[in-house]
Amino acid sequence: MTQIFDALTLPNGQMFHNRLCKAAMEENMADPGQIPSEALVKLYQQWGEGAPGLILTGNVMVDPKALTGPGGVVLQKGTLVNNDTRQRFERWAAAAKSGGSKVWMQISHPGRQVYKSQGTEAVSASATKVQMAGAEKMFDTARALTGAEIKAMITRFADTAEAAEASGFDGVEIHGAHGYLVAQFLSPLTNLRGDEWGGPLENRARFLLEIVRAVRARVGDDFGVGVKLNSADFQRGGFDVDDARRVVEMLNAEGVDLVELSGGSYESAAMMGMADDERLSSTAAREMYFIDFAADIAKTAHMPIMVTGGVTKKATAEAALATGSVDMIGIARAFAYAPHLPREWEAEGAKVELPVVKFKSKLLTALGTMSLTKTQLHRMGAGKAPKSNASPLLSVIADRIRIAKKTKLYKEWLSETP
Repeated sequence: MTQIFDALTLPNGQMFHNRLCKAAMEENMADPGQIPSEALVKLYQQWGEGAPGLILTGNVMVDPKALTGPGGVVLQKGTLVNNDTRQRFERWAAAAKSGGSKVWMQISHPGRQVYKSQGTEAVSASATKVQMAGAEKMFDTARALTGAEIKAMITRFADTAEAAEASGFDGVEIHGAHGYLVAQFLSPLTNLRGDEWGGPLENRARFLLEIVRAVRARVGDDFGVGVKLNSADFQRGGFDVDDARRVVEMLNAEGVDLVELSGGSYESAAMMGMADDERLSSTAAREMYFIDFAADIAKTAHMPIMVTGGVTKKATAEAALATGSVDMIGIARAFAYAPHLPREWEAEGAKVELPVVKFKSKLLTALGTMSLTKTQLHRMGAGKAPKSNASPLLSVIADRIRIAKKTKLYKEWLSETP
């Protein structure tokens, strides 16, 4: 039976020294110019010292005009020409690897999930708009990408992957979940196209498959290439577990080293255990939100499968590995409160207590939960320990202030960028 601290060897030969992954969290901690800050390096130094088998970064954007948040890091063709900027990315990778972990960069494009306040155009597979209760005014209706723009976008993902390898990262994870651009192509709710990029699943998956092929062609054989995929969107008529299984079957032949299964989008926050779906609620109480879906999808996978969602207990991770359908356990929020979690579990199996946020509004509850998490990331970036009893309300206010400042700086930078 697979144990947490067993090594895992990927199809390309890369090895993780244990089965725990610090999964991606949105940091929004870039310096002006959308480059890694000193605080971001310090944060990843903390996680590196905890020594999970794999560390995934938060979203790194492939297009400077499309950020998931105003403090996001951007890495594109030409970014590393500046020696100081190159060193920042190199130091970021080195900090994460300081305890023996592999570090992969999560590369992403938000598509229509780009905030109106950032002043950039939202694009997607089709002309649709995010429908999120209480936040409709935060998003514009997206413009459908042209065929030429789709091909250029594929090249952007490959450019970013190539630059990630050049700056010392061990791999990339292509973000195809949580309602971002790749997921927008995959879902029949957001992909209404009638050309070769839309219609049947084989066409809707073409964008993802072409990105994987373009990335794989640009990087070395020992460089990891992963995909983050929704097990389901948890929206009626959307991308579902049968679709996910078929996409994994397609990826079997594409040189993919790891598939991470998650779920949901801005409209249905399953990744936070908050989707209105009885299939999700049956597992949320015992953590590991997507384990039942993974057991189904993994039957057809030739590559290792990682599942992320809600883990705080060592016993939960052990039970998931014991099913035989999961090879890697992705843990996000718990790492914000216990940065050295793997070492703590190896020593005594401590449980992480995550604060529970409960406002009347689901939107405020989600904002409060995310803001509390970001409070911990900023504390660690400043060299402080996490603070589990921080105020959700004050965290939301502080986060809104930070976002406003970052938005102003981002707009200034964008106006000066050719």
